Amino acid sequence: MSNELEANLGRAAGYLERFKAGPLTHFIGGEAASSTDPDVFDNVSPIDGSVLNEVVSGTAEDIDLAAGAADAAFEEWAGTSGKRRREILHDVADGIIERADEIALLESVDTGQPIRFMSKAALRGAANFRYFADRAPEARNGVSLPDTDHINYTTRTPIGPVGVITPWNTPFMLSTWKIAPALASGCTVVHKPAEWSPITASILAEIVQAAGVPEGTLNLVHGFGETAGKSLTEHRHIKAIAFVGESNTGSLIQAQGAPTLKRLHFELGGKNPVIVFEDADLDRALEAVVFMIYSLNGERCTSSSRVLVHESIYEDFTARIAERAGNIRVGHPLDPSTEIGPLIHRTHYNNVVNYLAIAEEEGATVAAGGGPATGRDGGLYVSPTLFTGARPDMRIAQEEVFGPVLTAIAFADEAEAVRIANNVEYGLTGYIWTKDVGRAHRVARDLEAGMIWVNSENVRHLGTPFGGTKASGIGRDGGDYSFDFYMETKNVSIAYDTHTVPRLGA
Repeated sequence: MSNELEANLGRAAGYLERFKAGPLTHFIGGEAASSTDPDVFDNVSPIDGSVLNEVVSGTAEDIDLAAGAADAAFEEWAGTSGKRRREILHDVADGIIERADEIALLESVDTGQPIRFMSKAALRGAANFRYFADRAPEARNGVSLPDTDHINYTTRTPIGPVGVITPWNTPFMLSTWKIAPALASGCTVVHKPAEWSPITASILAEIVQAAGVPEGTLNLVHGFGETAGKSLTEHRHIKAIAFVGESNTGSLIQAQGAPTLKRLHFELGGKNPVIVFEDADLDRALEAVVFMIYSLNGERCTSSSRVLVHESIYEDFTARIAERAGNIRVGHPLDPSTEIGPLIHRTHYNNVVNYLAIAEEEGATVAAGGGPATGRDGGLYVSPTLFTGARPDMRIAQEEVFGPVLTAIAFADEAEAVRIANNVEYGLTGYIWTKDVGRAHRVARDLEAGMIWVNSENVRHLGTPFGGTKASGIGRDGGDYSFDFYMETKNVSIAYDTHTVPRLGA
């Protein structure tokens, strides 16, 4: 065991100690709250199957209390000046930085994500709060729209209490990505984190409360989607739902929110193509392809899980991917040298491993990996895997695996590459590697996806629109796009005295 791993294990155990003292509780109306149901559930480590801590299981009654607290707090928070909200949200960011080591280590233990990636989780979360904090003073701003006899101007107002349901893959960062703009806009929040990775959601609630937001502005209810999540999406006080997760779950939420006409924002699944043309800088393309599927354990919606390679370079390029995949270090997530850790949960692990069997049944070639990682008994470790010789109609080329599994498909020309890329139900991202500027623009135009990167891996700029098409989502995050979701736009029309009012019955 390296000195760094030993040190990380010691600090993580120390941070975890207080969460073992009793069940992880809700946070409602500014204070820790037990559930109305005595049932608790185990939060299990993906590293060795041990129980990290117990968590209270939220009920419809708990959601009702949290939604009521958010509703009661809304007037005060919405009426807080943008300048003051900016100050408070910067204090939140400061609080996140102060607890960055704790957040990173506990997130890594809770999710199985390597510490090399989770070490930046707090920094990314703080950056989200600072970005939207600085935009809070102008969140209500609109535009002037003069007409011949009227002057029109728009303004925005916060929509009300909102529900935020976040996933388990990078839970802290994605929670801040939703909660920061909601608070900056003047909304109050009920947060339901994923039951497989609950710990850092409680830390965020503590930090937000300590920064001085009014009681009830941010509320947290732990639990399962079928109970707490469903109750949140149906609750009459909740005006909008921001959800990150599976496409099938998004469909359920859409139906559940329909009776109360909730506004919805969905960031859902993906089966994202990275298209490598024969004229690309192949060394740089290789780095991006390997990074975007094998980093974060392959458990991210924007991973490039299909690599489409021109037939003239297919054999050589896929051989290079296989070589790199075989060199990737699989190990304990708190070891700084680890590049892939264990998958989040036994259920998910079984699903990923099942796809490995499906690939062989369909006739794909296992060029790298293809099963559980050796020498890692007790943990949910999967070898970084590459399938070659795949057809576009195979399940491994159509369905989201959400693990360190890459499917390689050959194409003959630009038109075929676009057809293969678009022939899935998803449309989140696309990646293009070529030196031909005209081709880059054409393919970017024709790909059915919400976000395209050319000659780059996924690099997020907080002001740009983030979201997908088709089964990958509804709506956009980022910059003003976030405020458009969390706020209502109002138009005010004022007539000049030159305006003639129609007369009836004179």
